[in-house]
Amino acid sequence: MPTPPVTEQPMLLSPQDLYLFNEGSHVRLYDKLGSHPCTVGGVPGYRFAVWAPNADYVAVVGDFNGWDPGQSPLQAMGSSGIWAGFIPGVGMGQCYKYHIASRFNGYKVDKTDPFAFTTEIPPKSASVTWELNYQWNDADWMAKRKNTIGHGNPVSIYEVHLGSWMRIPDEGYRSLSYREAAPKLAAYCKKLGFTHVEFLPLMEHPFFGSWGYQTTGYFAATSRFGTPQDLMFLIDTLHQEGIGVILDWVPSHFATDQFGLGYFDGTALYEHGDPKQGYHPDWGSYVFNYDRHEVRSFLLSSALFWLDKYHVDGIRVDAVASMLYLDYSRKNGDWVPNRYGGNENIGAIEFLRRFNAEVYGHFPDVQTFAEESTAWPMVSRPTYIGGLGFGYKWDMGWMHDTLKYVAHDPIHRKYHHHDLTFRMLYAFTENYLLPLSHDEVVHGKGPLWDKSAGDEWQKFAGLRLLFAYQWAMNGKKLVFMGGEFGQRSEWRHDTSLDWHVTQYDSHKGIQQCVADLNRIYKTEPALHELDCDPAGFEWIDANDAGASTFSFLRKAANGVDVILCVFNFTPVPRHDYRVGVPGPGYWQEMFNSDASFYWGSNVGNNGGAHAEFQPWHGRPYSLTMTLPPLAAVFLKGQV
Repeated sequence: MPTPPVTEQPMLLSPQDLYLFNEGSHVRLYDKLGSHPCTVGGVPGYRFAVWAPNADYVAVVGDFNGWDPGQSPLQAMGSSGIWAGFIPGVGMGQCYKYHIASRFNGYKVDKTDPFAFTTEIPPKSASVTWELNYQWNDADWMAKRKNTIGHGNPVSIYEVHLGSWMRIPDEGYRSLSYREAAPKLAAYCKKLGFTHVEFLPLMEHPFFGSWGYQTTGYFAATSRFGTPQDLMFLIDTLHQEGIGVILDWVPSHFATDQFGLGYFDGTALYEHGDPKQGYHPDWGSYVFNYDRHEVRSFLLSSALFWLDKYHVDGIRVDAVASMLYLDYSRKNGDWVPNRYGGNENIGAIEFLRRFNAEVYGHFPDVQTFAEESTAWPMVSRPTYIGGLGFGYKWDMGWMHDTLKYVAHDPIHRKYHHHDLTFRMLYAFTENYLLPLSHDEVVHGKGPLWDKSAGDEWQKFAGLRLLFAYQWAMNGKKLVFMGGEFGQRSEWRHDTSLDWHVTQYDSHKGIQQCVADLNRIYKTEPALHELDCDPAGFEWIDANDAGASTFSFLRKAANGVDVILCVFNFTPVPRHDYRVGVPGPGYWQEMFNSDASFYWGSNVGNNGGAHAEFQPWHGRPYSLTMTLPPLAAVFLKGQV
């Protein structure tokens, strides 16, 4: 039976909605555009609304009308560019697209709904009518989460690609569903002490090998792993176990698949028309036109959607640098300067500031994270003083310099000492997060386990040392899955992590080391309270290049509790090593990455060392200690 024609229209969008949308200020378009169930004249069905200002004709086609573009036309809503209508008899779970006939060049196309809540499982691409009702059980978490992700809180993030975290070998080696992953991931993160999980993009994407970064559905949880409610269950489960959730979000570019946002109504609607502005050469994708008001409304609504409907605790914005610079990854002559002749993308800058203002204005208890790889100033500073307004910035410089340093043979590290000390010249210019992310373990870069030079034992010791250095330094922490147990193979998106290696003591030692670092990080205020404050860090000795050792203090806000962190980046134990400290008494050895239960050589200090009144390193007291090979030692004392 063909779908009856639309004879009566419900109130789809108010004049205020249309005004805010066209102004670029509507941040809850997901309640207005797309498909939503409603009843008109006592007849149930779905209302549809889509933005296609340059269309001459728009209709909904689907399995409810035989995919016939003549059956269910929509009506233009004044000059807003929105087409809308009600189709009776449509129920939840039915496939549909928008059939768009452009007023230009006879262009006709069937498009996925930009505001769809779910779609068919790729490679199929139809939108699916859906509702987002779900009974949440995370009220306790939501009430306290403002105290879990702030600058003075311990934030230790486990970065996860859900499709390859764990697979089921007995069932065609398939990925876990959202609901299958929920208890396993929550229990694992709780066991290892991570405070948050960050998921690589879970928004719908056609190509699995893009890891989610080529997005087509900015309001659709990928259907590969289940329904929207299944993803809500996963987030809910993590919250109930006290673990926060951060989502990767990609407003920097979008996929070029014909059914997606590109050339939506026969014109460059979401993207720039000029390929020098609208096409990204690195990723083969379209770049959003941030100067267009309706595009800003679309993106702002997408960000708030995940915070609102999915209870997400943070948003990590991908590839911010590519948004900020008009000449990003472009040769001379292949980019268009701004109105002042510069390379700054003024529209993107204004959008990012607006994005952060809207996020914190509506959800003051969450955080935003910027993956920004340049020296752009004040990324994580308030917008009212000229900053971009992010809560945190990824410290890509720390990551690059540290991995470059540990790759050197230990005998040569003394010539590269500055690679580790340089960071402290800029460490408090932003609110930093220290990332060892997925980008460092793909495309031939090898696993974290293989970053340090040396034989097998030295690689395990080097990885424990790398984690200890990361956890001791000021800044929040992020580790990509697999690194926390020393996976030896490079990450691949289409296989599972090498969980079988965790049966071996060497790999279990890495896991236990990470778990203990997380425990100490959370329980010792000196290691997290002043992560973003220069008062929380003090060099003891940054100049012992000959021995490739470093020592510094991490300090608590009370000005009394301190932790001495000492690092030996050579395989040579150093006995009777004297270190200056600010106070007398017994300094307890609370962590040693060379402990036997981490698969280390068990060289240490028998529980601690006594400080004596002997000036050293410009301090009135000092202690002598043993530095284990390729290891870190933390000692707790008081000023």
